[in-house]
Amino acid sequence: MAEPTERFETFLDAVGRAPIIPVLTVEGPAQAAPLARALAAGGVAAIEITLRRPGALEAIAAAAEAAPELLVGAGTVLDQRQLESAAAAGARFAVSPGATPALLAAARGWAHPFLPGVASASEIMAALAQGFRRLKFFPAAPLGGPAALKALATPFPEVGFCPTGGITRDSAPEYLRLGSVFCLGGSWIAPDALIDAEAWDEIERLARESLTALKAPS
Repeated sequence: MAEPTERFETFLDAVGRAPIIPVLTVEGPAQAAPLARALAAGGVAAIEITLRRPGALEAIAAAAEAAPELLVGAGTVLDQRQLESAAAAGARFAVSPGATPALLAAARGWAHPFLPGVASASEIMAALAQGFRRLKFFPAAPLGGPAALKALATPFPEVGFCPTGGITRDSAPEYLRLGSVFCLGGSWIAPDALIDAEAWDEIERLARESLTALKAPS
């Protein structure tokens, strides 16, 4: 079964304009709304709010309402229940750290883009067998970084990767120079310390500077 291309058109357009997806862990709506506005003002097109804290679903809803120009997605999705809850909260894409057969089966019928996590050739093959061609490579840096991803991409030219995990502002350009990488996830734009300090202006500045640096000639 081929991956439904139409699901990805809006998502790919967004990350084509701004290929960094901030990976965020927030307490709830009170943090999510101003954070989303700051990131949107800094030029970010998509954000991932991880389902790691009790208020994550409410945070997704608040971010989507506060910055409707953003594509707000759910991260750390582990099962069908979380996938459905994320959609109900307003998530427009979802990301998982890995992928079980049950999760892949549920995601095939989901109405939005889903990026299953992979860490090996066997996992890439399992995702491809279920029709998924755009995958999260996680955890990218511990697995070997750009060199490992380049090696894995060679036998799978049809796959597009979104590496996440341990990526920094300095290492991001090396990932994005790989033809197999269409976007990447990172937390350096909005680290926990700045979120907890409600340093929204600083987060906006980091977003703008990071995106500008990626567009500069290397």
